[in-house]
Formats: sequence, C-alpha cells, structure tokens
Amino acid sequence: MATTAPEPARTMTLDECKKGLGSSKAFYVKSRFAVCNGASFLQTWVRNNQPVGESMFNVRVVGTIAKNSRTIDFQYYFTDFVTTGTTGAATMPITTKGNIPQSWPAGARYTRGGNKPGTKTFTELQALRTFHETVHAQPGQGSTGATDLLFAVYEPAISYTPPAGWALSGAQGGKLFMLAPRWETAKYLANSTGGGNPDKKGAATFSYVPTLTLSAKEGADERAEAQHIRQAFLVPQDTKPYMSAKNVPGQKADVPLHRTVSAARNEDNRAAAVKQCKRYWGANYTANGTKECDEYPFASTYEGAAEHDYDEEAKKFNFSAKPIAKDDNRKGGLILKSFYAKNRLIDGYNDGFIVKIVA
Repeated sequence: MATTAPEPARTMTLDECKKGLGSSKAFYVKSRFAVCNGASFLQTWVRNNQPVGESMFNVRVVGTIAKNSRTIDFQYYFTDFVTTGTTGAATMPITTKGNIPQSWPAGARYTRGGNKPGTKTFTELQALRTFHETVHAQPGQGSTGATDLLFAVYEPAISYTPPAGWALSGAQGGKLFMLAPRWETAKYLANSTGGGNPDKKGAATFSYVPTLTLSAKEGADERAEAQHIRQAFLVPQDTKPYMSAKNVPGQKADVPLHRTVSAARNEDNRAAAVKQCKRYWGANYTANGTKECDEYPFASTYEGAAEHDYDEEAKKFNFSAKPIAKDDNRKGGLILKSFYAKNRLIDGYNDGFIVKIVA
C-alpha cells in the first residue's frame, strides 16, 4: 500500500459527541468534516412570584459533511428531559432555528433542507428526540479568484416561552457555538469540476486547524523525518542552520503552517534548505544518492526555508535542514501530500495546520 495520511472522519454518533464534549467543552472536533456542540437549558418555573419547580433538557448538534460535498448536515439531538416540583413544562413550546447571521462575502444565499420542525412542545421534542437540517451553498458566491472561498456563521438557536398561566425566571433560550462552515472550489483539490456538473464543484469543510500526525516510532515509514521535526520542536538550538532565537511554527494552533501551491515558492524553499545541507554536511551530503535534504517547515508552506526572502520581517534561519534517508524523506512527502488533499487544505493564510509527532 502507498504511504498515505488517514482518511478524516465524516460521521459522528451522539455518544461520540457526548463523550467528546464531556461536562465542560463548548465543542468537539473529530475532523474538519465531523464536529459537534452542545448546551443545557434550565427553566425555573414561577407562580405568585415564587419558584415552584424546575425543568431542563440538553441539546447537541452534530455537523457532518460527506466526501466532496457542498452540503452540510446538522443533526439536532434533544435529550435528558427532567422535571422537578410543579411545572408547566409539558406544554411549553420550544423553537429551534439554524441561523446564518453572517457570510463572507456578504449576501450569499443558501438552500435549506431536512426535517427541522420549527416549534414543538417539551413533550413532543422528548418523543421526537432528533431531527436534522441541511445547508447547501451554490458555487460562484465566494471571493474573487480561483478558490471561490465562502465563509459563514451557522448558529443553532433555541428559544421557549411559558404556557398561559406560567412564568419563567431567567433566560428563555440560548445559542450554541458551531465552528464556521467554509466552501471552496480550489482547482488543486478533488471535485474541482463537480464531475462535469458545475453546480456541484468544490466542497465544504468546517473552519478548523487540522493536525498532521507523523510517527517517530521504529518501523514507521516516515520515522527519520518525524525524528528531525521532533528535534526542531524540542531542541531547536541543536538544529541547522544555527539561530539563537529559533522557534519553528506549526507546533500550536495559534502559530500554524500554511500551504502554498506555488511551484516557485516550493523550489525557493527547497533551494534554501539544500544550501544549508551543503553548508554543514558538505557537497556530498547525499551520501552518493542515499540521502536527501529534509526541511522543516515543509517546502510546500509559506513558512518554508525561503520565507525571509519573501517577507523581510520573518526571522531568518527559522527553519531546520538535515540530510535523512531518501526513502523516509519521500514517504514523509507522500503523507503530507495526501494530508493536504484529504483535509482540503487551501493555499494561503485563510487556512492552516499543525504537526504532531508521536513517539
């Protein structure tokens, strides 16, 4: 089998969502194509200005995207219905909405589907338990340029009102946080033509910084490359070229790496790295063709070895170059290439990823 990155998850069960959220997280991410969030809603029932009972329910929303699809499916789960004391919860109307308050660029239109019921009572939702809504964005609405990039905010909103003769204290609903959806039609990614149907070209993802996982374990195809990157992360002062304040990016989500599809930028990054391999290991650093110059950050990123040549404010020599076995270097490259494709990483600073080394 060819060396490749794993396929990202595109499904998520309610149990996976519940376990991922735990008791304190606002959202859980299984991949860029499977995310969820949740919230608890507590009602305090009042009569004659005195609290007489409480009710509650939980809402979890799972967002998933099929492979090469522009349609996002939001599955709503209403669970854990509880009442204590005296309440009017049974007939309390609860309204569920999936708002899209903002789009970039503004003015985008969306096609909605599914069976989201609008307003149901506490009792009806307890029986119904789950329903879904789909959101589809037609291509051609994004930013100018080949990527046709469109971002949006999708906001599940729950509201309720007390039935006649009852009052509630406190908030009467709330909004759930959902990672921002994104649509694009990048020509260098799958489904760029829609299989001959222009209305289906491109795909959706959730805006999230994915993680490229590389293994430094014995027997791993990319072991030598992973060991090199781990050294750059943990002891950058021991890597070449020497730079006292070296702190390579891609270790945390707030300082990610960004893909470039520019052939010229790739070549310049490689040339800058090779220059250092020759400088420190000599002209025969390839050991008669058995080794190649490995560089981190990767040559296919804006943060590669030639970054300073393009941006004078970038730190010079904030990278590591090292000869490693040719097979390891090339297999690491295959993993990175497939990671880009499977996670739909687009060119530029609107997207990013980080690297994790397992030992």
